[in-house]
Amino acid sequence: MKAITNGRCILPDKNDAFEVVPGKVVLYDETGICAIQDTDGFDAKAAGVAPGDVLDAGGRYVAPGFLNVHIHGCGGADTMDENPDALMIIRKKQAEMGVTAFLPTTMTCPWHEIAAALTRVHAAMRTNGQGVGADILGAHMEGPFISPAEKGSQEASNILPADFAKLAPFTDVLRLVTIAPEELPRKAGTDERDWSFIEACERAGIVVSVGHTAADYATAAAAVQAHGVHHFTHLFNAMTGLHHRRPGTVGAALDTDACVELICDNIHVAPAVQRLVWRLKGRDGLILVTDSMSACGIGDGVYEFGGHEVTVTGERALLDDGTIAASIATMNRCIRRFRENTGASMADVITTVTKTPARDLGIYAERGSLAPGKRADLTIFDHDVQIFATVVGGKRVF
Repeated sequence: MKAITNGRCILPDKNDAFEVVPGKVVLYDETGICAIQDTDGFDAKAAGVAPGDVLDAGGRYVAPGFLNVHIHGCGGADTMDENPDALMIIRKKQAEMGVTAFLPTTMTCPWHEIAAALTRVHAAMRTNGQGVGADILGAHMEGPFISPAEKGSQEASNILPADFAKLAPFTDVLRLVTIAPEELPRKAGTDERDWSFIEACERAGIVVSVGHTAADYATAAAAVQAHGVHHFTHLFNAMTGLHHRRPGTVGAALDTDACVELICDNIHVAPAVQRLVWRLKGRDGLILVTDSMSACGIGDGVYEFGGHEVTVTGERALLDDGTIAASIATMNRCIRRFRENTGASMADVITTVTKTPARDLGIYAERGSLAPGKRADLTIFDHDVQIFATVVGGKRVF
């Protein structure tokens, strides 16, 4: 048994809304969270906790571990790298940023390269819980089933029509797939769109996300309202924007109950727009992501990303034509900036990187909140979201 004491715990209240609760002790081991009890009257010895297994949070926040559902790389490594150590580098660096589980995200590359990356991700999942860093939940496949018109930094020559047969061998690793719904084919001999790809993904337990899309409002809204899509990839970026007569994909995302990803590095989305999204979507409809590339945590320089040369200066990563390539943001920085920009409470912002993504992926029963019986994945941090400790599967990994 282990214990975290002297922390300000972020816990679900009776309505499952997060709140900051001081004066609690978290008891856990490698099987999960065992109990959360009052500090008053806590006796470590009586609880079976050895002196060396008591972690003093020093008045910092104790929260569920952060989940990052959209990350290409960090620490000089990328999900698409053939280097067998790449995923290990990423999972260790993510733990330093307070992330306890993530979805390594692929690019629109030749299909055989995507398939090889998914195979590597699946193999790496076998080492979850061994104290080597953040867990790998599965993969997020960002393309190749996207729109050439909104490809962003993806390579147009590698874009393919949506084909579930390509995904079928990887249903045990794929958790999230980004597609452009307007690129789905029409049913033979009709003008009706064929939504069977989305339906096949749903049956396989793969979450479909709308992104890198030129869809109009009607098409994007239909994907949500009639076909079960409940996720939008990096809202505003690489999609049709909001116009007062043409609401576009952004309008559909904001006008439905789907969850939206937001990159809060103040480059991809301006602070004022972050505030607008916060008012419209709230803690239960918003998922903060980093969408970071290999340069995250490294610094300025010239890097490769998805077959393109990317120049990183400060916190901006650009292609030669000025297109934003990805981010070099860390999850803890995104949390801090979003809170500064919106004035949202710490408990609410933490919801967007824990409970909300866990519910969106269908894993909230085991991850995403501090409650007895759930996994012992915890992050301890201060007011500025500087990470003090990260615990994954009951083992301290940072």
